Amino acid sequence: MRLIAPLLIASLLSACATVVPQQAPPPPARTPETSQVPPSRPPQVANNAGFIAPRVMEGAGLSGVIREGERALAARFGAPRLTVVEGDMRKLQFTGQACVLDVFLYPLTPGGEPVATWVETRRSSDGAAVDRAACVQALSRR
Repeated sequence: MRLIAPLLIASLLSACATVVPQQAPPPPARTPETSQVPPSRPPQVANNAGFIAPRVMEGAGLSGVIREGERALAARFGAPRLTVVEGDMRKLQFTGQACVLDVFLYPLTPGGEPVATWVETRRSSDGAAVDRAACVQALSRR
């Protein structure tokens, strides 16, 4: 009996003891991850005014489109379905059953009027790529 009393008291006292939860250490500091995408073409050199000349697409079947202004393109294809303006750039989108034609216009000189420098084409139904010259021909009203 003498042994039971001290064990009972010890167990009661241990039940009253405060348990301090252990905190997990903070995660190690992470350095920000950076990823660099290599340029798809060599950078262009800007002139003294900071103007960068655009790359002009060349190709068969694109005469009457490349280097033409917005009015000439509207005369050839009709009113654009979409016009997007960002700074000195314009994107005109012409559509038909055969295809969608996106024409990108940039000024060739500082302060110049934007002209068509690049085109992209795709099928209207599923967005698959189509021949640029064929799309231009299909959408032309002339």
